[in-house]
Amino acid sequence: MLKYLIVFLISMVPIVELRGALPIGIGMGIPAWQCYIICCIGNMIPVPFIYFFARKILLWGKDKKYIGRFFTFCYEKGEKGGKKLQNKAGRGLYIALLLFVGIPLPGTGAWTGTLAASFLDMDFKKSVLACMGGVVLAGIIMALASMGLFGAIGALF
Repeated sequence: MLKYLIVFLISMVPIVELRGALPIGIGMGIPAWQCYIICCIGNMIPVPFIYFFARKILLWGKDKKYIGRFFTFCYEKGEKGGKKLQNKAGRGLYIALLLFVGIPLPGTGAWTGTLAASFLDMDFKKSVLACMGGVVLAGIIMALASMGLFGAIGALF
């Protein structure tokens, strides 16, 4: 039971998210399908809080003495990511958000995607659905990678 809780909590941590929690959980011996579900749920729990509060907290903390530089960095990263996503996506913004969250690369994920959606004032429900689709996609990719499927395919070719 402790292994499940650890993986669940790791999947909620920014930067690490599902991308780090899934391989850890599979490495701990948790069955892949159970680990996948736990990580997806854990990764999605912070999304509404990020959407509604992160931007306000970052704006509040930008001018504070000790945390100002970090909050400014995070604010600018979210704003830059949102504008970049909007410029590239045009009308397919929600599909772009899904792919941004779903492709498991550093700096992408539910935290950054939701922050970008908040900065762009995207519709909450559509943003959450796009992030959820992205988390599901990233989970599938990471589960396959963690189980060695990509290595096996590479060995064939």
